[in-house]
Amino acid sequence: MARKKGREIHGWLIVDKPAGIGSTDVVSKVRWALDAKKAGHAGTLDPDATGVLAVALGEATKTVPILTEALKAYDFTVMWGAETASDDASGQVVKTSDARPDEAAIRAALPAFTGEIMQVPPAVSAVRVDGARAYDLAREGEAVELAARPLWVESLELLGASRDSAELRMVCGKGGYVRAIARDLGRKLGCLGHVAHLRRIWSGPFEAGDGIALDRIDRANQAEIEAALLPLQAALADLPQMQATEIGATRILNGNPGQVLGHAEFGEEVWVSRDGRPLCIGRYMGGEVQPSRVFNLG
Repeated sequence: MARKKGREIHGWLIVDKPAGIGSTDVVSKVRWALDAKKAGHAGTLDPDATGVLAVALGEATKTVPILTEALKAYDFTVMWGAETASDDASGQVVKTSDARPDEAAIRAALPAFTGEIMQVPPAVSAVRVDGARAYDLAREGEAVELAARPLWVESLELLGASRDSAELRMVCGKGGYVRAIARDLGRKLGCLGHVAHLRRIWSGPFEAGDGIALDRIDRANQAEIEAALLPLQAALADLPQMQATEIGATRILNGNPGQVLGHAEFGEEVWVSRDGRPLCIGRYMGGEVQPSRVFNLG
């Protein structure tokens, strides 16, 4: 297989994604701008959504699963009175209602959407059905029955309300669909609803306010963009850090259990460094770490 072209560059670039572009297209722009050999992202945003899109470069892609599991926060607007095929404003209206909830009714309904809930993803989503993406099947006119799946919702709060809409903030775990929350909340209130605006305000340790605008990436040179890069370990803030001994570092870099200094629970996932250099993510086995992902930083 031909070797991929591009530079070996490692770290995170936090992009404040604008509406009107897909997450994969943002990654492609970043990779092109930096001439990076490898890039990916941690957590898809719908094309119409804005906010934090964390782009991993090089060996930072090995930390994507850690960030994917982290909590994320969204500010969104629900428009009452209509349900759409995609559960957002871009979809065709499929049902309407003249009913409108008052603020007290909205607040009373929110606790049912917190904690461990079961959520049916939107029909227009990236969920796979018999190997195909649900959104592809929906575009082909197929009726898609998606199974409910568990979702942890840390909090769901009302920020403001008018007759026809409500502003909410949700903090949730992996795999949450804000569009499904809007749809189900509208059904529970008997007024129907869909997402009109959606913004991810933070994802794990990364915040939208620290993100670089996409149009700046288009204008800036490589050095200016690289100045905004965060180190690979920026995604590992929620894991205990341990220090490898000199011999332990050599063993770890060869994929073997290596001696470390520090404390963690037996079997806990940790990350290991030596002289400030990240070496791996692995499991603490009592005085040693068994690496699961070794960083090849050259």
